[in-house]
Amino acid sequence: MTTKPCQGDIVAQTGCPVCYFATERTAMTATALPGQRSVVGMGHRTILFGLSCLLFARGSPAVGSPGPQADASCCSVVELRQYTLHPGRREPFIELFDGTFADPLDATGMTVIGEFRDLDRPDRFVWIRGFQDMSSRARELAAFYDSDLWHARRNEANASIDDSDNVLLLEPASPALRFKDIPSRPAAGARIGLVVATLYYAKPNALSAFEALFARSLRRHTEAAGARTLAAYVTSTQKNNFPRLPVRAGEEIFVWLAEFTSPDAYAAYETRLRADRKWAGVLWPSAREQLVRDPEVLRLTPTPRSRLRG
Repeated sequence: MTTKPCQGDIVAQTGCPVCYFATERTAMTATALPGQRSVVGMGHRTILFGLSCLLFARGSPAVGSPGPQADASCCSVVELRQYTLHPGRREPFIELFDGTFADPLDATGMTVIGEFRDLDRPDRFVWIRGFQDMSSRARELAAFYDSDLWHARRNEANASIDDSDNVLLLEPASPALRFKDIPSRPAAGARIGLVVATLYYAKPNALSAFEALFARSLRRHTEAAGARTLAAYVTSTQKNNFPRLPVRAGEEIFVWLAEFTSPDAYAAYETRLRADRKWAGVLWPSAREQLVRDPEVLRLTPTPRSRLRG
């Protein structure tokens, strides 16, 4: 295990200290048939700092404000972030994130695309944020993580977090499959559906073949079974240009995001997909040959202020 000592007072433009650690990652394991939910395990020995916030001279946006609308250029760079929280801390953490962090994150120029509860992992909080490009990512993360608000609230955030370095840095599988036209933040009482992120772990040098198969046939069959595709991304080969926040490296992963009206609708989708003879007999066996393991499936329900609602 390599451990980097706390950096204490890393002072940038706002003079806000940032503390972080490197952690040891243990192996991931999961089992699922295509379209089924799976449970993944990942161990870490030290806590990595989780979140920070930004206070501007003009003040933070009000908690109830809708936040900026993402423009059509979002998002060429995406982070899929999975946080393991201490037992019983997910609901307080969601309240803190939605009420204190979401709008200041957006105010830097990035887009908080969605915040979620993982239905199958009661201590898991998942969120997705996007950037127009890598240079924007570095600039906007620096603005956020060097902020006065992070300095004021980091202890409160970190008290809930057991691990925060299960992070994928992603780029669009194709221009047509990136997030775009992301809605504004919802009003109170907005509809709650289901967002499903399916992670396909490709064999070395097989990611392009899997992408082509998805575009040629897999997508059509999943949508015929009832899925609505939101976006598809692949792990980025670009260097992490904000090393204070580590990302997973050395993996080739295709991430497909789809929405359903409810968990029951997703279960019906799984049933229809298994009954699809071409899927079960030809398409999925061919696709599985390109993968090192069965897919990892995240069934996600939105928090009150998540833009993505399912």
